[in-house]
Amino acid sequence: MTSKYEEEFLAQKDDLHALLEVTTNPLHRKILKNYRRHSLLEISGRLDECIAPDMIVEHPVYKFFEGGEAMILDGMEAVRGFYDALKSTSSMVQWTGKSKIAVADWGFAGEIQFNQFVPGSLLREGGFADMAEAAAAAESDAAPAARTATEGSEQYDHDAVYLVRRKFAYVWPYASDGRLAGEQLYEDTSERTIIKVEPEDVITLERARELLEPMLETHWP
Repeated sequence: MTSKYEEEFLAQKDDLHALLEVTTNPLHRKILKNYRRHSLLEISGRLDECIAPDMIVEHPVYKFFEGGEAMILDGMEAVRGFYDALKSTSSMVQWTGKSKIAVADWGFAGEIQFNQFVPGSLLREGGFADMAEAAAAAESDAAPAARTATEGSEQYDHDAVYLVRRKFAYVWPYASDGRLAGEQLYEDTSERTIIKVEPEDVITLERARELLEPMLETHWP
């Protein structure tokens, strides 16, 4: 049995492909193709390829503003720690919905719907702030501090998986050679929804890799 979310998971790059079809500037195409490959590798858990030297600058800076909290990842160690935290908390499988993107020499910006499977245990323990602490711990070799449940978090089933849907304004700066220099995401909290997902509808990391492999093997000219 396949997940009822697989169709939208596979359609996640349709808007980007439409933009690539009409983009002729060589640098802009390189930026968009880097974004496409970066995101597909990330969702597939292929982290070494995602942050390889030909994909990303030596010192990237990520800035996430979610739920009124800021998370700054300054440098490759912090970025790698963040991705490792996503993987360790079973929050790697995510996909984009409808998006509007404008690309320029400096990178691209837009608005996007973001969807992510998140364990109820993570939501109960304070949600995405845990991943920020894990990234900081990876950078400093310190153990992440223990968290207490946030207000309202008790509503989440510890053993269940939830689909978190959010809307972001986002800016991705790029270097002049078309490599990713960082990410900036700003959440519209009025658009956040969280729904409990039946076990058979969860897309596992293994299934995500299987579904995305043909897309990763397709190279745009």
